[in-house]
Amino acid sequence: MMLLAVEQGNTNTLFAIHDGNEWTAQWRTATDASRTADEYAVWLHQLLTMKGLQFDALSGCIISSVVPQSIFNLRNLARRYLRIEPLVIGENVDLGIEVRIAKPSEAGADRLVNAIGAHLLYPGDLIVIDSGTATTFDIVAADGAFEGGLIAPGINLSLQALHEAAAKLPRIAIQKPEHVIGRGTVEAMQSGVFWGYISLIEGLVARIRTEWGRPMTVIGTGGVASLFEGATDSIDRFDPDLTIRGLLEIWRRNTHLTAE
Repeated sequence: MMLLAVEQGNTNTLFAIHDGNEWTAQWRTATDASRTADEYAVWLHQLLTMKGLQFDALSGCIISSVVPQSIFNLRNLARRYLRIEPLVIGENVDLGIEVRIAKPSEAGADRLVNAIGAHLLYPGDLIVIDSGTATTFDIVAADGAFEGGLIAPGINLSLQALHEAAAKLPRIAIQKPEHVIGRGTVEAMQSGVFWGYISLIEGLVARIRTEWGRPMTVIGTGGVASLFEGATDSIDRFDPDLTIRGLLEIWRRNTHLTAE
């Protein structure tokens, strides 16, 4: 079995290959809702060729997307070029997870996939922090159930808002500043955004733990999570493969059910 897992966020889209034993390749591209199946195919074919693979080597495909208008083209990529019917999260796919919120249908597929990926590897009660376009704090109970969480603007959105709303503030890159007190405009912006998000993480984790009332392990994942590594003790583990691990588990659960 060789699986293509596609995890599409609002900013980036990850394509990953699993050969049945391990992840052998991962590629990222900017999310573009107008990109056609043919454009995806040209891009993906070149990358597969660099790994010595062809489309016919792929025997399965699973797709998770928070961009509904892109699903049509990603599905056509699988149908037309891989010649397989993909599993699409949110479309009659059994996630195998209990959702303990008032309206389970409101839980984002990406958040549930993360919960599954986290529960597979980490025991006990968990807080999963996914830093992307939005920053989500999701609670996973020790039995694997999704208990809800929080959604905050992502760090890139904060930088974009500063630049667009204040005429004299430049567009800057995210990086960890050496000092909290900035001695210039760029340094002040970098410090405010970076250390502001560290404080956001530390404050919310502390409040969640107090409200939950039991020990919790905090897992960081997402496109910019690595920026926070070493900057706070509130995150216990950084795991970039959380989402694709969840997708692989969902694929295995559903193909097993189909086989039966």
